[in-house]
Amino acid sequence: MLLAHISFCTPYVITSVYPKVRSLDPNLANAAMDLGATPFQALTKVIVPMIKDGIFAGALLAFTMSFDDFVISYFVSGNGVKNISIVVYNMTKRINPTINALSTIVILVIVLVMVFANVLPKLLEKHASKHAKKIQRVIALLLVFALGFGLIKCGGGAAENHVLKVYNAGEYMDLDLLTQFEQEYNCTVVYETFESNEMMYTKLSGGESYDVLIPSDYMIERLIKEDYLQYIDWDLIPNKGSLMDEVMNKSYDPGNRYSCPYFWGTVGILYDTTVVDPADLQEGWDLLRDTKYKGNIYMYDSERDSFMIALKALGYSMNTTDENQIQEAYQLIADAVKNGVYQGKVMDEVFQKMEGGNAAIATYYAGDYLSMLESNEDLAYVVPEEGSNWFVDAMCVLKTSQHKEEAEAWINFMASTEANLRNMDYIWYASPNAEALETYPAYYEETYGEPLDPALYEIMAPSQEVLDRCEAYLVLPAETRTLYNDLWTQLGI
Repeated sequence: MLLAHISFCTPYVITSVYPKVRSLDPNLANAAMDLGATPFQALTKVIVPMIKDGIFAGALLAFTMSFDDFVISYFVSGNGVKNISIVVYNMTKRINPTINALSTIVILVIVLVMVFANVLPKLLEKHASKHAKKIQRVIALLLVFALGFGLIKCGGGAAENHVLKVYNAGEYMDLDLLTQFEQEYNCTVVYETFESNEMMYTKLSGGESYDVLIPSDYMIERLIKEDYLQYIDWDLIPNKGSLMDEVMNKSYDPGNRYSCPYFWGTVGILYDTTVVDPADLQEGWDLLRDTKYKGNIYMYDSERDSFMIALKALGYSMNTTDENQIQEAYQLIADAVKNGVYQGKVMDEVFQKMEGGNAAIATYYAGDYLSMLESNEDLAYVVPEEGSNWFVDAMCVLKTSQHKEEAEAWINFMASTEANLRNMDYIWYASPNAEALETYPAYYEETYGEPLDPALYEIMAPSQEVLDRCEAYLVLPAETRTLYNDLWTQLGI
């Protein structure tokens, strides 16, 4: 990431410094050397002072561009490396005052740096005497001390504890559990997040390494087939006895040799009850192409999920490999795009947009709907009669992991009833722990002093009747995945 930021910022520095260099009289350096200066002295005593304004401007511009950059940082960051922009982005799914605090810190740091850069040279110029060198020495010593302290602190912390790298989707984790695990197991947890399973796969295939990975079911099946995962030693997972039979031994990982369920849920229609006519819900997935709500619908920014919606609307399996059925689903989506039905396509942005009432209809996950409901009570959620996707996200250990013992300790810790209750309360997704799932309503009432709405609990942990209408994703053949990708590109959205 450092090299990427240097490459990104270098042109801005050149743009600031080059005009100053061009305006210099080329004879100045020669005159200085004729008077006895060495080439180095001519550079530092004559040239640099005359272009220092351009150097300061370039340095400040490079600092502010790098400090606040997200796009480059997101795609080139390595294990455990995050700048403030990535941290803030990962927080945007939920209302979090930390975002405001970090934004304030960013502004203050930039202001302080600019004040420091502008005031310090004037102070040194004002006291251009024997005191100037003393001031410079003090500043240099302070910088060296700060850098050395930081390195010692980081190095000391890394030496004391083992480091466990966990890679999870979005903000689907009560971060207080990380702190508890670190204290109980004397282990530092480096926690990183990904936006989608496909982006996670891209990072893995690019050589990134983690210890624990928490992808969705169909991606686990793919990772197993491509030999990314290693067996879990279930003898080291004593909390396995609490896991529900309904989420174990699924087709993506028969016998759960490679994965331990983390949470499960459904995909459904998220809608604004003040805008959408309840009678229109009978349309099922066709509601997402209803021209009555033209320009007031968000499309799911995921090729697999968008095609799932169209396939289900046509009465087909979302795991079909029939090219004609897939082409028919594509045509449904293309016609809706052509007719201007969609306001845009969203993934994580759906939180702010639906909470703010920017659109009337979208598609998203049940647990995330329950989180949004806390900010907008006009929202509602339904799984259409045609069925939908019933998914399981699960914890896996990568073959490249150097800390398998800690990884399995983490899996056992997260499979416990206590951790599942706390995590359910934070992320609003159904727990695979039978005891936690059964006792959550009582836990909720004890925590908040009021009973949990049964309708909300039904959305979090849907009945078997709802699940019987749903399917789990299967890994599609390579040629089908290529077809999906080509058709998605053709949509041009």
